[in-house]
Amino acid sequence: MSVMKRLHILDWLAGAILVCGLLLLATGALPVDHARSAMTRIAPLLAFLGTVIVLAELATRAGVFDVVASAVARAGRGSYPALFVLCVVFASLTTMTLNLDTTAVLLTPVMLALADRVGIAAIPLAMTTVWLANTASLLLPVSNLTNLLAADRVALSPAGLAARMWAPQLAAIVVTMGCLWLFYWRSGRRGAPRYEPPRGLYRPADPVLFWVCGAACAGFVLVLLADAIPLWAASAAAAAVVVAVYAAREPAALRASLVPWRLLVLVPGLFLVVETVDVHGLHGLLSSAVGSDGGVLGVLRAGAVGGGMSNVLNNLPVYLAGESAIPVGNHQQLLGLLIGTNAGPVVTPWASLATLLWFERCAAGGVGVGVRRFVGTGAVLAVTVVPAACLALALVG
Repeated sequence: MSVMKRLHILDWLAGAILVCGLLLLATGALPVDHARSAMTRIAPLLAFLGTVIVLAELATRAGVFDVVASAVARAGRGSYPALFVLCVVFASLTTMTLNLDTTAVLLTPVMLALADRVGIAAIPLAMTTVWLANTASLLLPVSNLTNLLAADRVALSPAGLAARMWAPQLAAIVVTMGCLWLFYWRSGRRGAPRYEPPRGLYRPADPVLFWVCGAACAGFVLVLLADAIPLWAASAAAAAVVVAVYAAREPAALRASLVPWRLLVLVPGLFLVVETVDVHGLHGLLSSAVGSDGGVLGVLRAGAVGGGMSNVLNNLPVYLAGESAIPVGNHQQLLGLLIGTNAGPVVTPWASLATLLWFERCAAGGVGVGVRRFVGTGAVLAVTVVPAACLALALVG
């Protein structure tokens, strides 16, 4: 009973979706071959997701992110605009290299603590986290689960995907920066053009844990870029190193709650449900909406459909369904869909899992986020960032 009381509403939602998917399979609504194909495809994704979150959780406990956040605040030297740029860079790099869900789960409390430490409003930093968790997730396969699926479909290595997506990613970050400053940072200074940077360096409680975790994170990123081993193997190896050093120095930190059980339950359930809906008509609907034009208009159309439907449903199932509706050879159009489902889900709270996790972390940190303002400003961002990134893809690619 106590375990059930501790379950969050999102845990119940994840469990309900998985049960729904299993019932669809058991009743024959989802053919077994389709279910087997989906599970085979996502097995490496689940292995990556589980291990990279453990890596990031333990790295945060060791103080890796706090050291970086403190360095960011000190590097700004009291300049509010400089702090804005540095926070954008920090959130973008975290999303690109450690996954958007990691940014939502782990960087949000760090940003909120940073706001308190330097005496500025918390909402601008919180919005920087959630918006860039979505819009900065275009560059590498590791940045987003949808990227892993797309890279597999178009046979691109991490370096190959980055070569195709660097311009859309740059455009997305620039547009996001403009909206962040216009809607949140400009009015978040509390009338002061400067802030008080923290005095002294942040000192981790255990230097050994800090340096090992920092080295493991850096090594993971380097192996990722080198494309030497599968992504899940790289994250598993880095997580294993960190778990080993914690077992020797702080075994009490190794608890079952480090594993992102909610995500590991939700993702298979989403795949099963979407496969069922796809079998029973969604494929035809999306094929008609997206079209088959592989040119600039086709890319823009795919991005618009992906972004719009992600805010109605959720970006992961929308990408999965949209992928099967795009002709196999239309790689540019597929990447346009990827842009829409990655950068577009910034309007509704349920549009991406990262946004749901972010709302939860903000509530835990005592920061209230007005849904009306969130939706209104997110709508402006969505209708500007998706076309900008799609046009950058079409022009450079």
